[in-house]
Amino acid sequence: MRPDPSEWFSETGLITPERMRAVDANAVALGVTELQLMESAGCGIAEMVLADHPDRVLVLCGKGNNGGDGMVAARHLRRHVTTEVCYLDQGQRSSACEHQLRTLTHSRIALHPFASRDDLEPLRPLFEKADIIVDALIGTGVSGTIREPLRTCVAMANASRAKIIAADIPTPGMRADRICAFHRAKREGSIVIDIGIPVEAECFTGPGDLTLIPSRRKKAHKGNGGEILIIGGGPYQGAPWLAALGALRAGADIVRIASPVFEPIPDLIYERLEGKVIGPEHTERLITLAEKADVVVCGNGIGTESHDVVTAIAPHCKKAVFDADALRLPLPSAREETIYTPHAGEFARITGVTLPEDTLGRARAAQRAGIKGTVVLKGHIDVITDGRQVRFNRTGDPAMTVGGTGDVLAGIAGALLCRLPAFDAACIAAYVNGKAGQAVVAERGGGMLASDMVDKIPSVLFRKGA
Repeated sequence: MRPDPSEWFSETGLITPERMRAVDANAVALGVTELQLMESAGCGIAEMVLADHPDRVLVLCGKGNNGGDGMVAARHLRRHVTTEVCYLDQGQRSSACEHQLRTLTHSRIALHPFASRDDLEPLRPLFEKADIIVDALIGTGVSGTIREPLRTCVAMANASRAKIIAADIPTPGMRADRICAFHRAKREGSIVIDIGIPVEAECFTGPGDLTLIPSRRKKAHKGNGGEILIIGGGPYQGAPWLAALGALRAGADIVRIASPVFEPIPDLIYERLEGKVIGPEHTERLITLAEKADVVVCGNGIGTESHDVVTAIAPHCKKAVFDADALRLPLPSAREETIYTPHAGEFARITGVTLPEDTLGRARAAQRAGIKGTVVLKGHIDVITDGRQVRFNRTGDPAMTVGGTGDVLAGIAGALLCRLPAFDAACIAAYVNGKAGQAVVAERGGGMLASDMVDKIPSVLFRKGA
């Protein structure tokens, strides 16, 4: 029997529109269709409207999924109250909104398209006579100031005597007497409508999390994707190179490796460290390199003799990912944000806590460990926590116990940390690393190599077959 979903550290409080879009996409990946979510949202809005016993309702619909929510509400409302719809007929609608509009044309409901201010003026009586206006113009897709004809539409609604009920988020400039939020509130004071999103869409990583990764600007130049320094190697020569390739494939522009060991990979910049291990004689140079990097990934293959150097370098790192033998006491920490990627043994080494076998117990232990930073506790189900939030990742395969897969994870996390907050970077890195491993196993079976995973990263991370 599976644990009660409430035990999976369900998130509470306000949710950002960006995070909500990720949760929506994760719900779809779990089998709840976009149209099912829209139907639930529209039905919820209709119930809220009918609770006020209006005689006339005007539904204002945009061209995105928020507009589709409004169209569903109108379809349900017309059976109980006089309902009319004004919808933006300018530019391309989302496929779900287009679907709802086609359905409305068979619902014997008055539809009023508008594409300009001039189209709206004849519709003014609809605004003046309405008891309730439903604002489904933009929703979570809102950004910046609104333009015509929406600006006039908002002004006409504000000037009316009607009560205005906003669907999810009010359109900028629109007064809202009530906000009906879907799944979770995005603004204080909202009434939340449950639209049937599975709890696992929030508690587990999924393809929706990839929507949080910012797109590259068209005028981006070399370095905008981040410059990473990998510090490692010596006793275990391949580890830093696997981390570096993982970082490159995850979108970092420039990756340097500071290591005693050289491997001829032309895409990487090698900073030679003399000797067989990283020692005090390298500290000054490593500090200089760390101060120039956006993110430092440290510990991969470094061995047990270099921890004093790691702790000396850490305060000079803006952001960092610490892995493997860097996970020792005293625990190093970067100036701004830090990600730690321990397995169970390394976690016990830095906390003194022996982890229980069950996932929930592991999660509680990781959350309560008091580590100042984000922890990716690797396991059959990865636990990601910053001490406040907790999320789980179940991608991966038992074949990934082969050496080096954790180094690839550290590199992916480093690349993402250049562009995202630490918690989001860690969650996505765990998801992508596991999916890349699964892709290799699907092709090669149990004889996988960690290096096989590297070329699978872009097809997962950049949403080609994610």
